[in-house]
Amino acid sequence: MLRALTGALRLPRPWRPLQTRSCASDGAAGDPEIQVRVLAGPDQGITEILMNRPSARNALGNVLVSELLEALARLREDQQVRVLLFRSGVKGVFCAGADLKEREQMSEAEVGIFVQRLRGLMNEIASSAVMGLIETTRGLLPGAGGTQRLPRCLGVALAKELIFTGRRLSGAQAQALGLVNHTVPQNEEGNAAYHRARALAQEILPQVDIASGMAIEGICYAQNIPTQDRLEGMAAFREKRPPRFVGK
Repeated sequence: MLRALTGALRLPRPWRPLQTRSCASDGAAGDPEIQVRVLAGPDQGITEILMNRPSARNALGNVLVSELLEALARLREDQQVRVLLFRSGVKGVFCAGADLKEREQMSEAEVGIFVQRLRGLMNEIASSAVMGLIETTRGLLPGAGGTQRLPRCLGVALAKELIFTGRRLSGAQAQALGLVNHTVPQNEEGNAAYHRARALAQEILPQVDIASGMAIEGICYAQNIPTQDRLEGMAAFREKRPPRFVGK
């Protein structure tokens, strides 16, 4: 799964809201906080997830997390999805991190359950390190996995510095540290990052899909099954010794 964009876009299918249980996450009556769009034409295979909670700058509350988890569960079973693009429907912001106003109203048990769900979500979209940095700007220890993923990205010393200081990073600083792959100058519409991501998705789209990749892997592995070296490798593992491969 990925994220993506470019110039004149074909948007033949409307945003499709997801039905979820009602939670007191946002005051906007009836507006879905997560919407899904499947692109067509030359962009077929790209699916977009739109985060649309303007009153809270897309903060991760109960409703948004529930709808996002539901969307990911559905899309995981959709074999037509080749590239997944996350984008914001709120101009000037992607995601403000955890909804601390909502969390303040939760009991300790509810907080524990919510954080567990949030960790699962961060595992899905591989953005826990950023989430951890956002949370620390509010004086909190990261609770969605940031203390584990950030050291793996940056090393323990730098991760500690960023977590303990709660320092805000610019896009250029995040790129220099390797937290993001690309930065782009903002345009008048405020969607330059979306266009860069869309271009990347279009570049990824024609590459080998997972079904073809699995088939290729199966063919290659079948060639390995009858070899002496495969049996030697397994025997060496069982006997806890270095393998003695002979190339047969």
